[in-house]
Amino acid sequence: MFWFMQGTCFLPTFLVIWSSSTFIISYIIALFQRDVDVILPYISDTGATPPESCVFGFMSTITAFAAFATMYAEYKFVGRVHERTGSVSPRLNKVSFGFGVVSCIGMCLVATFQETTVMPVHDLGALLFFVSGVIYTFLQSVISYRGLPYECPKSVCCFRVFFSGLAAIAVIPTIACAIPVGTSKLHWDTSDKDYSLHIASVTCEWITTFSFVFFFLTYIREFQQFKLKMTVNLTEYS
Repeated sequence: MFWFMQGTCFLPTFLVIWSSSTFIISYIIALFQRDVDVILPYISDTGATPPESCVFGFMSTITAFAAFATMYAEYKFVGRVHERTGSVSPRLNKVSFGFGVVSCIGMCLVATFQETTVMPVHDLGALLFFVSGVIYTFLQSVISYRGLPYECPKSVCCFRVFFSGLAAIAVIPTIACAIPVGTSKLHWDTSDKDYSLHIASVTCEWITTFSFVFFFLTYIREFQQFKLKMTVNLTEYS
């Protein structure tokens, strides 16, 4: 049996590969279309105009559903493992999953409402995605440490703390530097007034996003340990 077929390992594996491809493919298409600058456009800029907007919207929506499926599987796994040990409270597990769901909803908004068409909704979606995503990774890091040694090795916990901390640090300038700029233009020049703020915000946005990607990469080994089964209960009506 191949390693990615063990347990439910295919979920985080698919999420990591697909999400990375989403950002990279959209960037390459937008670059060849000359719709964005070569140096550090916003991720949303790479999906602002057709045809890359169609690709970005389609692939980002699938990414959001893949992320939801992965988070749900982790939620069920944590609940099952610790229902007897009591090391992780069910409330903490539910809160963490709740922030994960909000982050997925934010990604769907970003994918559906381009920044050049409905900017307020797009910005709201981005805010939900980044802030809720950071909180989710932080809470999952706490759960991982509380769950030792039943879930993942301590080295994996350390990696989760590192990536969640990196995302938390990077998301602050992502938002703080974007607010004073307040524009959705796709092309920038070094002589522009807010160019430095723009570059700082964009750099931190890419760091935050790929911190999420690498965080889910740490799920792969853990997901090899379990499988999910669906149970259908039929109710007879008289």
